[in-house]
Amino acid sequence: MSKRKPVLLLGAVAVIAGAVAAQYTPWLYWTFLPKPQIDTIVGEASGETALATIIDINGYNRDRLSEEYAGPFVETATILKKLKQYGIQAELVKFPGGEVWDGVKGELWEVKPKLQKLASVLDNPPMLASGSQPSDVTAELAWVGRGTPAEIDAAKVEGKIAVTEGSIGQVHNYACLQKGALGVIGISQSRPYFDNLQIPWASVGGMRRGGVGGIVGGQRGGQPGAPPGAGVVTGGQQPPAQQPQPPAQPAPKPKFGFQLPVREGDFLKQRLMANEKITVHAIVDSKQEKYSNEDIVAVLPGTDPNAGEIIFSAHLFEGITKFGANDNTSGSATILEVARMLNTLYKDGRLPKPKRTIRFLWGPEIGATGMWVKANKAIMDKTLCNINMDMVGEWLSKNQGFMCLMRTTFGNAHYVNDVMENYYRYVGEGNRERIQLRSDAYKVPVRIVAPFGADEPFWYSIETHYGSSDHEVFNDWAVKVPGVMMIVWPDRWYHTSGDLPDKSDATQLKRVAAIGAAGAYTIASADDNMAVKIAGEIASNAARRLGQYLVVGLEALNKADDKNLLDAFKEARGTVEGGVLNEKDTLDSVLQLATDKTSVGAYVGQMKKSVDAVGAAHLGTLQAHMEAMAKKLGTKPVKIELTEAEKKAIKVVPKITSKVTAEGQQGYQKYITAVPQTERAKYPYQAELFTANELQLLINGKHNVLELKALLNAQSQRKSTVQGIMNYLQILKLAGLVEF
Repeated sequence: MSKRKPVLLLGAVAVIAGAVAAQYTPWLYWTFLPKPQIDTIVGEASGETALATIIDINGYNRDRLSEEYAGPFVETATILKKLKQYGIQAELVKFPGGEVWDGVKGELWEVKPKLQKLASVLDNPPMLASGSQPSDVTAELAWVGRGTPAEIDAAKVEGKIAVTEGSIGQVHNYACLQKGALGVIGISQSRPYFDNLQIPWASVGGMRRGGVGGIVGGQRGGQPGAPPGAGVVTGGQQPPAQQPQPPAQPAPKPKFGFQLPVREGDFLKQRLMANEKITVHAIVDSKQEKYSNEDIVAVLPGTDPNAGEIIFSAHLFEGITKFGANDNTSGSATILEVARMLNTLYKDGRLPKPKRTIRFLWGPEIGATGMWVKANKAIMDKTLCNINMDMVGEWLSKNQGFMCLMRTTFGNAHYVNDVMENYYRYVGEGNRERIQLRSDAYKVPVRIVAPFGADEPFWYSIETHYGSSDHEVFNDWAVKVPGVMMIVWPDRWYHTSGDLPDKSDATQLKRVAAIGAAGAYTIASADDNMAVKIAGEIASNAARRLGQYLVVGLEALNKADDKNLLDAFKEARGTVEGGVLNEKDTLDSVLQLATDKTSVGAYVGQMKKSVDAVGAAHLGTLQAHMEAMAKKLGTKPVKIELTEAEKKAIKVVPKITSKVTAEGQQGYQKYITAVPQTERAKYPYQAELFTANELQLLINGKHNVLELKALLNAQSQRKSTVQGIMNYLQILKLAGLVEF
């Protein structure tokens, strides 16, 4: 998973496992699929097979050899070999890449007063920070503490090698590039109290990822392969003025950086703090390697090529010279296991082949995924949804983590959220010993444990949306394929040298593979009866979710005073109203599965009425609570009346134009950028719109601006205004992307 800023972090409402479990019936464990089918899927899932793939690809932190850059990478070759072994149709698709820094040699020795090795890439490749340039220097060390400018200035680092327990990159930029230090040694502070031997995959100016300052194969900020939320518009930021700029000055050339784990670095730190003079000899060799982006595409065809597709995605790596068993070899290994399972079950006749195709996509994170998606618009047009696996193999108790389902935003409301939740709940609630069953033979009702994996509960959490992975390519405004992410968080070895297979668990991998396969097969095989079943469960879950929105509204009123009671009441009602709109949009998405759209549509209509009724009851509750708060505050109950701006806004129902989707993922960005700065300046929106990207996704030709406001504000603590929404819509209109 990328460390970059997420597209959207929805903080207002989180439906977590505890909320589900609190009212769970201990005698009923249900799934959309019939029990014989779910038992067959669970039984076929092999966590050990997925774990073996992780070990084959990422058994240790290694130096990528030069011949790999010519292709294929070890990751690519391993997946292709196993797909062939499983008899699964697959192809390797290459896209233009670029150049990436590669460390060839890195040795750091103390030469005075002792002779001892301090660091070497032979011991662990991340001991040499990426971007380190060829060097051969002997110099004294200078302790700079946390590496603040004041500490660096006081240490007089010119001609010395700075030693820090702060950020190696930041210290390098100041001490080396501005104050004349020859290099920097970082004592890792990556979770030092949890694992004092792990060190991060750090940089002093070169990207392990590949490309120039961005995700492998692409750049952020509206360039090909960039995810939503990172460009001038999608992040809600005003594009820069289009004015001539002076020629850019070349960036100072990086020097070098070494890293020590806390346990070892602490010895060096104590000696330096005691004013001991220490001289070291640093030798670094590095080079730039050219590479191509490699995507692997495998297909399990359905019986009807026109019935649509479900796409699994997982990135093989997010940095060409950075490795991670869990991030994300585990995701890649698990979708491979899903492919093996389903292919085996189809061929053996143990599962009927579904009418819809299930496709699998592996590649470098986000950028190369985006390249394939952009090049395959016809496939995207018939794709129903995306299931992305990122960091799914972690041993939960060892990582102190939860297996999370990150839902789509309201802008991509879709039944895939509830389908996946169904199987998360089945595995999570069924794999714990329940006190109500303590006298039964099956104290753990639905035990799913790998033969050589951990026998422990499945701690899970159903979460609001989070980006920063490959599903955001599918969630893009131009693609509009709803994508969910399966991910473990927290991950105690995230982006560090400690991300190795010993942190993975065969039971976790088996459970995740079973959930993924069951969810995808449910959708791939869904007929009208299944569509009705899914719609009914959405309505059931909606009642629970709307209850959470009610609590959010009640709390807004509880915090109000006599001066802002009206605003709090508006906010409370808007939260519930936004939630209702989202649930009804989700129900509408079920018609995607229906053959008899009239019959299924009638049932969906009844479920929408049920949601409306729950929403109306909650609005009545808010009215009563507002009146009670007014009495408590010694003021009159408030009454909501539309402002003139709101009266105008309710008449504005924007819809997108064909230009949004014409050029595929992120293709619309150029039209927004082309809006003259003089025109854009007339419509400031940054302070009044919490995410432009989500507003774009919500534009569907059905919702007016007040409804868009409710949908936005139900998802975030930061509230959007009617004026902010209208201003951004005006910019999109000038760009030719929306009409109203």
